[in-house]
Amino acid sequence: MPTIRKRGDYQWEAQVRRKGYPPQSKTFNTRSDADLWAATIESEMGRGVFVDRSDAERNTVGDMIDRFTTEFAPFHYKLRKDGKEAWRFQCAHLKKALGQFSLAALDQKLVAQYRDKRLTLVGSSTVRKELFMLSKVLKFTETECAITLPRGNPVDKIRKPTESKSRDRRLNDEEWQNLKIECRHSRNIYLWPAVQMAVETGMRQGELLGLSWKTVDAKRRFALLEDTKNGEVRAVPLSPAALAVLEKLPTSISGAVIPVERMTLFHAFQAACRRAGIENFTWHDLRHEALSRLAERGDMTVLELAAVSGHKTLQMLKRYTHLQAEKLAEKLATVPR
Repeated sequence: MPTIRKRGDYQWEAQVRRKGYPPQSKTFNTRSDADLWAATIESEMGRGVFVDRSDAERNTVGDMIDRFTTEFAPFHYKLRKDGKEAWRFQCAHLKKALGQFSLAALDQKLVAQYRDKRLTLVGSSTVRKELFMLSKVLKFTETECAITLPRGNPVDKIRKPTESKSRDRRLNDEEWQNLKIECRHSRNIYLWPAVQMAVETGMRQGELLGLSWKTVDAKRRFALLEDTKNGEVRAVPLSPAALAVLEKLPTSISGAVIPVERMTLFHAFQAACRRAGIENFTWHDLRHEALSRLAERGDMTVLELAAVSGHKTLQMLKRYTHLQAEKLAEKLATVPR
């Protein structure tokens, strides 16, 4: 039988003790609430479906996000020099919206509301990543912190936004010529060399700006990327055109190949695009252009393409396989019958 006793003038404490289960107690403002809670707990223990909710009730989603960002993430994710890791921003948005709720109260309705509200502000790809980060935090809660979620992982129970369609923007010959002219006329002397290197190597913007002269081996024709998106060191082959660009670049005091800040390069590139009359073209589209050109050669396997691009899975490279198929079809058309 549960024990109900009064505490002070306005509170009631309910206690449930049953062999084989840890003792449970909770304080309520009314006797009826205490009776209902005790009866529910005792019934669950009797049916063998009881789950200890005490830790989940004491901790909020915000508490777990704080622990995740200090105890787990720094040791399992690549840390950037500027401290602007994607998981930090994702956790910040999650904490602001859901941090005040206890783990016991977090259900799929709350998570679905978060999803729908965020979709009015950002793209579906961003929301997907934030939901998957919330799922990681909750899995960390259960596996590393040994806190049982009474409602399970609500992220597994809701519909995820569909992945955004991959961009396929490429410049025609006239646009490339106009972009080249405007980049070379830019006051930023590193703009056109940076564009050329991006197209010749397929490096991401952060990888290109993090490239140092000490990791460039012109004799062996490759550059070693130490700070990549997925946290793994990658060797990028350098084409003759890329080597020609590097030969003309001055050696900076900092040791960086492209000694320019990210936002400085961003604004210079956007300004050049505007002067050239080019719309809907981003810096990341240069990487897509580089990989498309490699795929169009028709003599590289998907694995070789992945080695250049740095993709950890081949899923992201499926969009380039049709380009290889076109080249193979041209080869087949030349085979005598």
